[in-house]
Amino acid sequence: MKNFFQSISGIKSILKNLDIEKLNKLSQKVDLNEMMGVVSAMSDEDLAKMMKMMKSGGKKKEIPPINGDFYELGKTLPENEREIQLKVREFMEKEIRPIANEYWNKAEFPMHIIPKMAELNIAGLTYKGYGCPGHSALLEGFLAMEMARVDTSISTFFGVQTGLAMGSIYYCGSEEQKQEWLPKMQKMEVIGAFGLTEPEVGSAVAGGLTTTCKREGDEWVINGQKKWIGNATFSDITIIWARDLDDQKVKGFIVRKDNPGIHPEKMENKMALRTVQNALITLKDCRVPESDRLQEANSFKDTSVVLKMTRAGVAWQAVGCARGAYEAALKYTNDRFQFGRPIASFQLVQDLLVTMLGDLTAMQTMVTRLSIMQDNDELLDEHASLAKVFCTLRMRDIVDQARELFGGNGILLEYDIARFVADAEAIYSYEGTKEINSLIVGRAITGHSAFV
Repeated sequence: MKNFFQSISGIKSILKNLDIEKLNKLSQKVDLNEMMGVVSAMSDEDLAKMMKMMKSGGKKKEIPPINGDFYELGKTLPENEREIQLKVREFMEKEIRPIANEYWNKAEFPMHIIPKMAELNIAGLTYKGYGCPGHSALLEGFLAMEMARVDTSISTFFGVQTGLAMGSIYYCGSEEQKQEWLPKMQKMEVIGAFGLTEPEVGSAVAGGLTTTCKREGDEWVINGQKKWIGNATFSDITIIWARDLDDQKVKGFIVRKDNPGIHPEKMENKMALRTVQNALITLKDCRVPESDRLQEANSFKDTSVVLKMTRAGVAWQAVGCARGAYEAALKYTNDRFQFGRPIASFQLVQDLLVTMLGDLTAMQTMVTRLSIMQDNDELLDEHASLAKVFCTLRMRDIVDQARELFGGNGILLEYDIARFVADAEAIYSYEGTKEINSLIVGRAITGHSAFV
């Protein structure tokens, strides 16, 4: 009898706390008898899990911050250089991200950003003297990554200015030439371009340029063509490399935009780096004074000094492009809902994101070590080439995987990922193809040259 009254008391308690209105609404959505049967058949463990899930259902999930630097390699920079990195990141987010797709789509360069970039005081970052900051190669790498993370075209423009053009003068110019050009280029008052690649000669430039030069008194006469020359439609000076008809050696020249005989023509209909203004340059009896010949450039090996440095920069660009794609995909997976849930909660999506992050982190650690070697004056051609090969291959994988996560939206420019996919193809190709860079590394590790 006592147990009977206890049961009655328990039922009264349940009925007292029962929300009849909610129960009525629930009965309109589900079969209560069937639901009671399923619940009563559950184990205590499963029932506890269900209750925990129900209690947490009303809470808003706190999403971790998006950060492609999973191992926090940026924190290895000294405090003053870390501040510069974050300053450039802010610039890219504020000034470039809002306009990146617009100018890429129009295939135009946003000229108005040049004075703003100049204010960052980062051109010629690693050079000493001539108004240059003299910072580390490691910081320079991080800045290339920060730019490419938002817009690879801007990173390429900057790499041509500070690496290829300024680097040619810094490493191959006379003291007078350095004094004349580098301070103005550091302030970005003078924009430079770099003319090495030719219509019929890309990776084979070491074997012989078709663009020629011949000395006539105090002048040099240059004839030939250069192709894919970034910045060349609006550059103030272009570094032109040519083969001397007299001694067959490669020589470099500072060709001014008003030099007679130089005709740059914008290359149209590109599918990658559309914001970069590439030109086909025709040089017809272009006369350059001896004073504008790079006085310390007397062979292709002198050109290689510049290319080794910039090839390392391209590896960092590949990291930036991959990081931008990964971070865009990660954000999208939390914003995009399917079947009532963000797709970031799906197992296959998380597996793909982790694969991307693993490759990205491997790339970042490789280029970080590469720049440390550069700062220690230990960087060799094969070191830069291996990084270029590995990072551009992994970059291609990451942008493709990121594109996969966007589904049909991935082909729309507004989601950014289409631009990253397209631009990755240019990074994969320039500064030496995969095959050429592989042969440079292969020669170093085997002792045998496979070049033909």
